[in-house]
Amino acid sequence: MGPSLARMALRASLDAGIQRRVIAVSRFGDAAVQSELGAWGVETIRGDLLDERFVASLPDVPNIVNLVGFKFGSSDATGKLWATNTYLPAIVCRRFSDSRIVALSTGNVYGMIPVAGHRSSVESDPPRPAGEYAMSCLGRERIYQYFSQKSGTQTSLIRLNYAAEMRYGVLVDLAQQVYREQPISLTVGSANVIWQADASAHVLCALEHASSPPFLLNVTGPERVCCREVCERFGQLTNKRVKFSDSEGPVALLSDATRAFELFGKPRVSLDCLIKWTADWIVRENPTANKPTHFEVTDGEF
Repeated sequence: MGPSLARMALRASLDAGIQRRVIAVSRFGDAAVQSELGAWGVETIRGDLLDERFVASLPDVPNIVNLVGFKFGSSDATGKLWATNTYLPAIVCRRFSDSRIVALSTGNVYGMIPVAGHRSSVESDPPRPAGEYAMSCLGRERIYQYFSQKSGTQTSLIRLNYAAEMRYGVLVDLAQQVYREQPISLTVGSANVIWQADASAHVLCALEHASSPPFLLNVTGPERVCCREVCERFGQLTNKRVKFSDSEGPVALLSDATRAFELFGKPRVSLDCLIKWTADWIVRENPTANKPTHFEVTDGEF
């Protein structure tokens, strides 16, 4: 999400006639990403954000978007999990206490809810995180809340689930299984998705709403995606037989983004369009990120 969001911030500034520095800070394990960002006009700085001396050396900026987090593989690296998701935000908050900060969190902090209730989690619901990943993400939010109240740092916290694009996301996970004619589990039979560009736009717009205490916002799509129906649609579009290995489970991770829609409008890219784009991408055997979302996990272990 980071590279496309950085490019969006730069292009929006140029379209508005504003000369603004957009700086991407990362370890940049993939040198090609750093090179691509530079070609777009995004400045890049390479370093370890868990190194306080490195963070202290970063330039002063008025706006921060912190996308750094650790999820997959975290069950086997719990120390790194908590350091990345809770200690790193403290480093950022101390260094940039006078900046506006938008930090990504996750809908996982709400925990799974009953699908039969036809109700999704809203920002005022009490968190019920399951597993260390979700607990560390709630810890991340609490760190931002503490420093926002202590230092008056204007902050927005974004509970996102799930961003989708052609190389990654819940729809890619399902489409690949359909295309390979693999049995599909419906243990989690519902989900929310949002086109990544729409999610990025909401994240950037949340800078304007940063406050102390922090402004909290769900970011996701308006529909409750039925995995069975989506898979059957993928089957039609890819001319593949769809097979399910079980029936729908009783719970899912579902968020209500009404507040975001009231502020910024609904996503520009519809679910139907996303399904068609994804099917076409998979049929053409275009590259994917090879990073499953594991949205079907119910015990919080990633």
